[in-house]
Amino acid sequence: MKQNLFKLQRILILVLLSFTVFTPILFLPKTFTHFTSSFAHKEFFGDVSSFKHARDTPRYNAIQQMGEDLNEPDHIVFKDEGFSSVVAGNSSDDQFTIKSNGNAGKENGLSERNGINRGGGGVKNQPKTASGSSGGKVMILGKSNKKTAGEEPNVHSWSQKVTNEKVTAMKDQLITAKAYLNFAPPHSNSHLVKELKLRIKEVERAVGEATKDSDLSRSALQRMRSMEATLVKASRVYSDCSAMAKKLRAMTVNTEEQVRAQKNQADYLIQLATRTFPKGLHCLSMRLTAGYFALEPKEREFPNSDKLQQLDLYHFAIFSDNILACAVVINSTVSSSMEPEKIVFHVVTDSLNFPAMSMWFLVNSPGEATIQVKNMADFKFLSSSLLKQSNSHDPRFTSPLNHLRFYLPEVFPKLNKIVLLDHDVVVQRDLRGLWSVDMKGKVNGAVEKCGDGDSPHRMAALLNFSDPTVANSFDAKVCTWAFGMNVFDLREWRRRKLTTVYNKWLQMGRTRQLWKAGSLPLGLVTFYNLTVALDRRWHVFGLGYDSGVGRGEIERAAVIHYDGIMKPWLEIGIGKYRGYWNKFLNYDHPYLQQCNIHQ
Repeated sequence: MKQNLFKLQRILILVLLSFTVFTPILFLPKTFTHFTSSFAHKEFFGDVSSFKHARDTPRYNAIQQMGEDLNEPDHIVFKDEGFSSVVAGNSSDDQFTIKSNGNAGKENGLSERNGINRGGGGVKNQPKTASGSSGGKVMILGKSNKKTAGEEPNVHSWSQKVTNEKVTAMKDQLITAKAYLNFAPPHSNSHLVKELKLRIKEVERAVGEATKDSDLSRSALQRMRSMEATLVKASRVYSDCSAMAKKLRAMTVNTEEQVRAQKNQADYLIQLATRTFPKGLHCLSMRLTAGYFALEPKEREFPNSDKLQQLDLYHFAIFSDNILACAVVINSTVSSSMEPEKIVFHVVTDSLNFPAMSMWFLVNSPGEATIQVKNMADFKFLSSSLLKQSNSHDPRFTSPLNHLRFYLPEVFPKLNKIVLLDHDVVVQRDLRGLWSVDMKGKVNGAVEKCGDGDSPHRMAALLNFSDPTVANSFDAKVCTWAFGMNVFDLREWRRRKLTTVYNKWLQMGRTRQLWKAGSLPLGLVTFYNLTVALDRRWHVFGLGYDSGVGRGEIERAAVIHYDGIMKPWLEIGIGKYRGYWNKFLNYDHPYLQQCNIHQ
């Protein structure tokens, strides 16, 4: 009996044990399991996020690396209480911003509950990442194109910000490594020195010409990590921060001196390229000159000579010794005109280039337009001493052709109105409207150079207002205007005897410095208070020195001007503007092919 009772107790104990073990497994709610899983996931997500940001902590420049430890800014975490929120923070990879669809008035209380010190104290004891209790999510700004409340206007997306982060970090590594090398004794051949030299070569080869992270290969990132490890070793050996700062300062001064020397050399070479006559143009001039003298006298005459003095036609004057430049001006003007048969071109050149210039337009007739080539040596009213400039050795300023435009009434005694075109312009619209401009009793029609509040283009920038004669005669704040496309009323010019005014100021400028080199200052004083401003769309300038002229502005303009030293026919010309010039030149022409002139 006792034995049976003992067995019954054992069975009962086993049943109770089984019940206590298996009942929680069978009957526990699934929500607890989900909570446990979610909690574990959050713990894992937090660990991964922390690892990610620790790995991608920004690399600082060399001096900062040698200073006190710089920690990554903590993330700002907001609890999600009744509304969706966005985590805001700052890291090397991501930019976050705060977005809330709740009441804006709750922000301060929300900040206090999360330990945020808006006075600059930062965030205290906050985890790296968080998820709201009511389903709030983390939103990375780079993932969305929508702007959020409170977002700074200059904030860029994540993808835009970090495109060159690693390239910049590798270049900083090179600077730091070279600074460490300078700490080593001369001719040192220690293991660390060898390792630094090796890493420098590897990183330089890996970076190459890369400008953004996508240009880097996988091996480049490995080289970056190897260099980082080597720099850590070097920082333990050379731990003197002040010495490192002095060394970097010396390197900076030396680099600035090298940059200054290179800049001076580049400026000299640019000026040399500007003043050097290209070999192809010299060849073209020689071949055309030989062809001109092979012609019979009657074959050297241009047709339609009866139109040269007709006052009801559109007369253009071009002063130039550059054959191709003149060809582009004339070709573009004719192709843009609605009435090319009414156009008359008067090309004035020097005696050296007169045969070649004449031959080019005898062979390449400007269609229905009329052309005349005039030799400056035939103007008896000119003398070499009259056009000589003593304050500059630059042939662009001393060339008599630049100053001949101040003698337009004498060069064209029978004309009443004329449009002057520089040889470095391209015409894109019909210019007939210039002959109907109301000159308001003035002589010169031109586009002003200064816009609203644009002070660099005032007369004070070109004239010497410390001279009493200049200060008493002109207003320093008057806006300058552009030579290159000008409408001149020759009758009013003659009436006011402006050529005499020009000569007076020219003679005064020989005895003292009254203005900067060039003919524009002389134009400013000659036509002072006698210039009417044209609409800016008639003339857009700057294509020979300013790479920031907009495409829309260029294509809306009637005339575009390559003023400056970077002319489109030179190698130093601005490439993105050269196409507007090239399309009016036939590079398949036999003369151009023979002289190896190409785009």
